Amino acid sequence: MSLDILLISLGVIFLIVGFIGCIVPILPGPPISYLALLMLHFTHAHQFGSRFLWTWAIIVIVVTILDNLTPVWGTRKFGGSRRGTWGATIGLLIGILFFPPIGIILGPFAGAVIGELTHSEDFHKAIKSGLGSLLGFLIGTGLKMGVTGFIIYYFFKELF
Repeated sequence: MSLDILLISLGVIFLIVGFIGCIVPILPGPPISYLALLMLHFTHAHQFGSRFLWTWAIIVIVVTILDNLTPVWGTRKFGGSRRGTWGATIGLLIGILFFPPIGIILGPFAGAVIGELTHSEDFHKAIKSGLGSLLGFLIGTGLKMGVTGFIIYYFFKELF
């Protein structure tokens, strides 16, 4: 019984950290949230089927991969170069470290613009690339929040 309480408590902590990880790119939100499902599964009273756990494991892996690809896709789709993509990545890291929480959103945009301006002097193209990076980041964040939201729902549905 006390082990169950520990596992459920750990699960709730993983859900909270996982949700924060949807916004803070350093933390892998959906995989951490998925650990909450596993914690609940290993209690005596609350068990998920293996098909359910495998399905959600695959969903989490796919969303994690897509989250890493969408900013690159957005930058490229809006005409960005490799420098714009690298700029978006570096801008994201600087934004997180020095200007949280707004830096998470503005960092990739500014980084992509600056990266594009080092590649060419076309300011319009640089802004377009920055908007693509921002759009990709927002799509990735939305995907992560959706998956994590469903994991939170299933966790508490099974718990109660």
